[in-house]
Amino acid sequence: RLLTQEQGKPLVEAKGEALAGAEIIDWFAAEGMRVYGRIGPSRNPKAQQLVLKEPVGPVAAFTPWNFPINQIVRKLSAALATGCSFLCKAPEETPASPASLLQCFVDAGVPPGVVGLVFGDPAEISGYLIPHPIIRKVTFTGSTPVGKQLAALAGAHMKRATMELGGHAPVIIAEDADVALAVKAAGAAKFRNAGQVCISPTRFLVHNAIKEEFTRAFVQHAEGLKIGDGLQEGTTLGPLANARRLTAMAKVVEDAQAKGATVALGGKRVGETGNFFSPTILSDVPLEASVFNDEPFGPVAAIRGFDSLEDAIAEANRLPYGLAGYAFTRSIKNAQLLMNRVEVGMLWINQPATPSAELPFGGIKDSGYGSEGGPEALESYLNTKAVSIVGV
Repeated sequence: RLLTQEQGKPLVEAKGEALAGAEIIDWFAAEGMRVYGRIGPSRNPKAQQLVLKEPVGPVAAFTPWNFPINQIVRKLSAALATGCSFLCKAPEETPASPASLLQCFVDAGVPPGVVGLVFGDPAEISGYLIPHPIIRKVTFTGSTPVGKQLAALAGAHMKRATMELGGHAPVIIAEDADVALAVKAAGAAKFRNAGQVCISPTRFLVHNAIKEEFTRAFVQHAEGLKIGDGLQEGTTLGPLANARRLTAMAKVVEDAQAKGATVALGGKRVGETGNFFSPTILSDVPLEASVFNDEPFGPVAAIRGFDSLEDAIAEANRLPYGLAGYAFTRSIKNAQLLMNRVEVGMLWINQPATPSAELPFGGIKDSGYGSEGGPEALESYLNTKAVSIVGV
């Protein structure tokens, strides 16, 4: 309830975030037991060669407001599992959930000084923590422009860094796709947390043979969403984070219309109080529209047709972002082509986003580097040391 009250997402989504966070903690706790070094055969029979894995050291984490539990848990769990202390600069927009989460770790017996939480001016805090000699690792989730600034600062001080940055996820719906499945899966992913999700599907590339059928079904799905207070039973779409997001969504829609797109559904603020924006579907969106170039970060879906799967892949890869992507097809051949050619860190085929703890979570290109899931997540919190011993 606390998460819904301060962030706005429906209670069912808040519960899902908390339960997923618990699962991530459990998984990393177990995976920490599988951080192995190795013994390497030596060319000198008198020597023993070892490879050791050691904690990188204290971690400075910077987390966003859209998933105030999940995004801390991914960083904190990996840090503790590898033996690193952890200081989190959490978002001012959602302070209570991070505070409650870290209190759970304190109550569970984490030693004093191992976990910490700070709030304040982001630039001032990052400008102090990242260069500080005690901090050995930086992890950030947020926008690409801010991430580039922090990555540059970390690089200037030779600090290990993980950057999980902005996305603009393409959704490729092939001619042979199961339209009902695509609508159900992509629709659920699109309007989750009112579209304020870094892996939210945004650019819907639909084969022209099924584009009208998909658009009609997608509109019908979105019409069934219930907008309102996240604590009210049945609510499936909560508010945007602040009034600035309302203005941003209105500009996205106005720009698309001015460039020739059609508003198939929504496109307007809902009510006079609260930051509610209607689920919006734009069809026949031209490539020059801002929604096809800049991440909307809201409940807006843009649809554009294609004739060739190669053309759809080229459009999916056109932007500098490479966080997540989605595809729908019945063909193994198409799935293999998409798997090998779409330039993203995470690709879900014939399903909504399923970022489980055991799989890598992160992007490529301007969407960042490093992982916050799977065994790969632990590597950035570890130093590798080579040791060779000769007895005397």
